Amino acid sequence: MTATDRTTAYDVAGMSCGHCKATLTRQIGALDDVLSVDVDLNTGRVTVTTANEPDDALLAEVVDDAGYALTGRAA
Repeated sequence: MTATDRTTAYDVAGMSCGHCKATLTRQIGALDDVLSVDVDLNTGRVTVTTANEPDDALLAEVVDDAGYALTGRAA
């Protein structure tokens, strides 16, 4: 990680299994600037580390396209 890296947690609805975790990890991880993705099925939270400020709209679109719903940044 560098000084500009950002770690942001998002609430995502509809995740329930290992396939969900693998799909979101792969889809989000393929985005430019994404350094790592951690999907926690128990909390419904996806934590994304990016090289710059994350593009929330793009992340929401990718999550939607995968069949889930990004409901916002986690508090």
